[in-house]
Amino acid sequence: MQRSLTSLARPLVIARGFCTSPEKIVASVLFERLPVVIPKIDPVVYAFQEFSFRSRQQYRRRYPDELLDKSNSRGKGDYQMEYVPAPRITEADKKNDKKSLQRALDRRLYLLLYGKAYGAPGGEPVWHFPEKVYGSEKTLRNCAESALESVIGDLSHTYFVGNAPMGYIIQPTDTKSNIPSFKRFFFKSQVIATNKFDIGKCEDFVWVTKDELLEYFPEQAEFLNKMIIS
Repeated sequence: MQRSLTSLARPLVIARGFCTSPEKIVASVLFERLPVVIPKIDPVVYAFQEFSFRSRQQYRRRYPDELLDKSNSRGKGDYQMEYVPAPRITEADKKNDKKSLQRALDRRLYLLLYGKAYGAPGGEPVWHFPEKVYGSEKTLRNCAESALESVIGDLSHTYFVGNAPMGYIIQPTDTKSNIPSFKRFFFKSQVIATNKFDIGKCEDFVWVTKDELLEYFPEQAEFLNKMIIS
């Protein structure tokens, strides 16, 4: 089912005055799957590496023949195996299945949810990151862990990178929903030793690359592009 790219994207507040009411804080999680295979080398980089290798070979040290004979004899036996590389293009890539972690194996993937989110314009369902309003948790990171846990069930296959957020934005007051301005802090967490999660607490979800992610948040694209270094 196609979902519109409606998101939490709204202009960021640069300057603010004093506020007498307590300001809400939201912890959001940038949940990423690291690349599974090595990215393809750019042709220019490959040509330079080939040139460097041939240059080093031309002036390499000459080893005695008896030493080379011993090294060539290694690896020849009953335990020698033929290496067959895994395919880079998977069935998920061919079907453009954005619900699968078995796609874009040479890229980082990020989890986006579709559903109700704090501060969404008009209270309508939007695409957003796993999130939770900061309440009684000891730390803001604990709040972020709780947000992700509520979506994937448990954190046994996750790793939170550091205790501090990787960035934050100030979202202005939404007059339609009567929600005052608040701060949204982003924490990074990574997928560990699994290729599938049972995603819940949302109407829909996708695993997207950085380029695809920026399309969901056009008004915040510059901020997210700087925050996500990949």
